[in-house]
Order: sequence, then C-alpha cells, then structure tokens
Amino acid sequence: MLALAGCSRAELEDNLRFGWPTGITDEAEKMRILWSWSCVAALAVGVLVWGLTFWASAFHRKKKDTPNDELPRQTAYNLPLELTYTAFPFVAIAILFYYTMVVQNDVITLDKKVDHEVEVTAFKWNWQFAYEGTEVAGSNDQMVETIGTTEEIPVLVLPSGSAVQFTLKSADVVHSFWVPEFLYKLDVIPHGVNEDGTLKGPGAQGTNQFIVNIKDGTEGAYVGRCAELCGVYHAQMNFELRVVSPDQYEDYLTARESGQSNADALASIGEEPLATSTSPFDPSRTSNNS
Repeated sequence: MLALAGCSRAELEDNLRFGWPTGITDEAEKMRILWSWSCVAALAVGVLVWGLTFWASAFHRKKKDTPNDELPRQTAYNLPLELTYTAFPFVAIAILFYYTMVVQNDVITLDKKVDHEVEVTAFKWNWQFAYEGTEVAGSNDQMVETIGTTEEIPVLVLPSGSAVQFTLKSADVVHSFWVPEFLYKLDVIPHGVNEDGTLKGPGAQGTNQFIVNIKDGTEGAYVGRCAELCGVYHAQMNFELRVVSPDQYEDYLTARESGQSNADALASIGEEPLATSTSPFDPSRTSNNS
C-alpha cells in the first residue's frame, strides 16, 4: 500500500486490476475501473467487519477471574448506533447501484458515432463475420465475409482507434460473443429465418447489438470465444480478433473486395495469414487432437 501511495491515479488503478485482462476498448476500461473500485470498497467493508469481530472477541471475552455465574455487562437500545449500521448498507448499495447504472448505460447504449459495422452470425460450432458497406467485385452485392471451418479459425479484422457496431445473430441455438479483452460478452439469440431461408436482418426480434470504441495502440491478436454452452464442441467454438492500423484495415478490405481470401488479404498487409491466438479443432473421433 505504501508503494501504491506514490503512484498516479492511472498507475494506482492499473495496480488495482485484481487479475482482470487489460481492456482494448474505452468501454472495457470503464468497466474495469468500476470493478476495481467495487473490490476496494468490498475489501474496506470486509476489513471493518473482520476488525470489529476480532476486537469484540479479544476485548469482550470472559476473563479468567470472572465468576462462572456472573453475566457480562448488558447493553441495548443504542439508537444512534443502530441507525448507523442499519443505514450504512443501504447507502453502500445505493452508491454501487448508481455507478453500475452509469457504466452500464454507457456500455449498452447504441447512441454513439459508428465508424464500422460488422454482422456476426454464430452457428454450431463456428462464426461468420460480414463487413457492412463492402462488396466483393463481380458479385451480386455480396459483402466481404469470413466463415470459420474445422480447418481454419475465422479471423475478424478491425482497425484500432475506431468505433465498431456488432450485430449478433444465431443460426441455431443460443451462443454468446465474447472477447476477454472487451471485458464484455453478449448473448447471440436465435431469431428465425425469412421465407426465402435467409436469416432475418438487423433489428429483427432476437438480434443483439453493441458498440465498442477500440483504443489506439491496441494492435494485436486476441482470442474470441463462445461463452454459452451450445453443444458438443462448444469449447472449440473460437475465433480471433485481429486489430490492425486504420491504413492496414483499408488495404485489407480492398484486397478482400478484389476477391482475395482472408488469409491472402492478411498476408498482403504484413499480418500472419492464420490465427495465432488459438488453433482449429478437428472433430473427427479418430484424429489426434492433443
């Protein structure tokens, strides 16, 4: 604690991370601060309660020279004290509720400026990512898409320093979209299909949306997972989030729109063509997945 006393507020809060991952979005940092200081408050209350408990046990225990039939001094009806320890929990809960609602409303609101939109479709047991506002050359208005297979982990490419809106849909059961460095996950709800067999679009019942502001300087590879038990291969339903610079991102989309595969487009901007944070899982019962 003495070492922490000489830190700036940012350094102090970083030291109070309590094991949480380093967030790569503005929203993640706000949630991490809320969680960190909630833990500090809980520890402070715990120390107070434990201290009073041990104090009462140590200083109000029966003395050796006290007769066995002598009762300890009886105290009751200390109205100010009773009001204090009755009101304190409600005040603490009110403060926690207030800051929780402030952060929650900021995280879930869709009233934010958006730079890019990604449509996420979850299916047993993989992911499909489609980039809104893109079109593959020579196609009939087909967006740039990345679909995972048992041989290749899907890599979702996004630029740093940008606001991204995700629209989540499920083709079958309930899944959950989770990137640990977002410090946030959102369920992906089955929402049905149109008469022509296509999945219903954004805004349809069952779709979920959220927006994150990816921070500058967060370029790198981050594993993404399904966080809702969805069947036999739930544990292998991974993807990779690859954060690149804005210029690299534009070059990547240009390459994809020209017809290049996801791996070739990544290689063309100097990135690893395949996922580096996780590996594919062969569901064959006869293969060696060790």
